Amino acid sequence: MVKGLFVGLITLDLIYSITQYPQENQKIVASDYTVAAGGPATNAAVTFNSLGNQSILLGGLGSHDLTQLIRKDLQQYSVNIIDLDSTRLEAPPVSSIMVNNTTGERTVISINATKSQISNHSNLSQYLDNIDIILIDGHQIPISQSLIQQAKIKQIPIILDGGSWKTGLETILPDIDYAICSNNFYPPDCQTSEDVFAYLQAMNIPNIAITQGEKPIQYISLKAGNGSIPIPTIQSVDTLGAGDIFHGAFCHFILSENFPNALANSAHIASQSCLHFGTRKWIEC
Repeated sequence: MVKGLFVGLITLDLIYSITQYPQENQKIVASDYTVAAGGPATNAAVTFNSLGNQSILLGGLGSHDLTQLIRKDLQQYSVNIIDLDSTRLEAPPVSSIMVNNTTGERTVISINATKSQISNHSNLSQYLDNIDIILIDGHQIPISQSLIQQAKIKQIPIILDGGSWKTGLETILPDIDYAICSNNFYPPDCQTSEDVFAYLQAMNIPNIAITQGEKPIQYISLKAGNGSIPIPTIQSVDTLGAGDIFHGAFCHFILSENFPNALANSAHIASQSCLHFGTRKWIEC
């Protein structure tokens, strides 16, 4: 069985389906809600597992009572957790998310990993045994730096989930094999997608793609050349986690497909996820 290591953010997501966003000092009643583990690496790991692989999620979780909700959700989807901060007593990052059930657009409030950085990153090589692919979401830079150096020795392909620019990413970019970025990913002094492509190419990343929501994916690859991938036309119910799901699917497809085909197949999976409320229901359909 193919094994993937997913490194980064682990949150608890409280997701509400609403018909309109609240105004200041207003209370509204949601039409539906769900609770799930979240974070880019976490949702990608769930996706990778759902496509018939084995996911290992590497991050910081701790022993707060709220972590039991996270563990229960990930256990349901057979994701193995390696907790590098098991003695942490503080609550895990909690995200409050509102999804407009008319448009499918989502609004997220989260502190991400700013208060849960892991400083102890020694002896990480033990987690690389029999790993076929690695995804880094940029939320745990010190861990990623140490892990990547050891992964390169083992020639394990490394995927960057570039959802947004994070300080320190410049230290790991030269070792990335596939940079899959959103159109909100802007390195220093970059203002356009052309700037982003140029910046990442200067880092010698051989395969780069920028997703743009419902607009075509743009890519540049040393082997596959330049091109664009159309996105399936759908009526979105919920776009939450679509990028994370895309990255998890990409980790699956890139092990057997060329770069453009992997992007296209991943876009199909991510689009299907947008037809369902929350980040898990699509798996059951």
